[in-house]
Amino acid sequence: MKIISVHEGVVPISSSIRNAWIDFSSMDCSIVAVVSDVMRDGEPVVGYGFNSNGRYSAGEILRRRIIPRLLDAEPESLLSEDGQLDPTRAWDFVMKNEKPGGHGERSVAVGVMDMALFDLASKIAEQPLYRWLSDRHGDGTPDEKVFVYAAGGYYAPGKTLRDLQDEMKRFLDQGYSVVKMKIGGTDLHQDLARIEAVIEVLDGDASRLAVDVNGRFDLATALEYGRAIEPYGLFWYEEVGDPLDYQLNATLSEHYRGPIATGENLFSLQDARNLIRYGGMRPDRDYIQVDPALSYGLTEYLRIQDMLKQHGWSSRRCIPHGGHQFSLHIAAALKLGGNESYPGEFQPTGGFADGAVVQDSYVGLTDTPGIGFESKAAFYKVLRELHT
Repeated sequence: MKIISVHEGVVPISSSIRNAWIDFSSMDCSIVAVVSDVMRDGEPVVGYGFNSNGRYSAGEILRRRIIPRLLDAEPESLLSEDGQLDPTRAWDFVMKNEKPGGHGERSVAVGVMDMALFDLASKIAEQPLYRWLSDRHGDGTPDEKVFVYAAGGYYAPGKTLRDLQDEMKRFLDQGYSVVKMKIGGTDLHQDLARIEAVIEVLDGDASRLAVDVNGRFDLATALEYGRAIEPYGLFWYEEVGDPLDYQLNATLSEHYRGPIATGENLFSLQDARNLIRYGGMRPDRDYIQVDPALSYGLTEYLRIQDMLKQHGWSSRRCIPHGGHQFSLHIAAALKLGGNESYPGEFQPTGGFADGAVVQDSYVGLTDTPGIGFESKAAFYKVLRELHT
């Protein structure tokens, strides 16, 4: 097996919504196509990758560093002992001459390439990624369906409480039983009114509602909100302070008894380990949200899973950020606690296969080889245009 060419581009995923920290009016992401010399039905087998929302495209890093290093690698060096493509072997090549630390946009570029290589490897093996991954890095018995929650409740111009309730009702009608909303973009009084409006839609069951601050709060505000929302018994209180402020998170965990979730803006094994060591995270109730597509890819995520296991964490306490097919496969293969979902947002990259049905907040996977972008018609059209 040999990589013939790599093609890189950018696709817009902009939206008028905003959270407590940023708006998405200019959001875009990188896309990559890795073309192999393996032929099926008269066409080369191609692996595709992209990065999750929340981080912008990383084309300059891909073009100047990541893609040239991959193409310079000897083809045999990317193969396992049985002669098959092993994406984890590419990691050292694409990270050659990169100093430790500085995680962020570099981790995004590597994550895009890593996704494409895992897509390619499982396509060559003619298996859906979750089965391919379970056989090689799991226990061989992947979950056949994955818990998903509907992330929404963003702030938007002119959005009323009734609009927020109607949005959540649409999520429930689509089969989700757990939903998430943004807080921290207004004052506490207004946010509490928004929370109570959504709880009303959930028939008073606040345990089906998660709230997300997107890293906005200082310690005093985090504790103030914590005292106000703890009596509700929410599903979780997410990314309350700056993602690298482990002391803030640890102090919050001493005072807030409900579940805390964080990690979507941690992009390396080292950052995730520091969260576990110093962030006060509690393995009996809290959730780790590291996003493989943003954090040096699945190769690094496998290392993070090993680290969590060494520290007594179950994989079921991991629910990745991202809301897309790649993390869905990973969740099934590694038996994670679930996956995020953004119904209708961040198109064409976001969401699952066309026709995917959510029932009681669970969704199944397809048998399409690889990640299954071919089962997401609008996005597949964009991806194919990279190399045809």
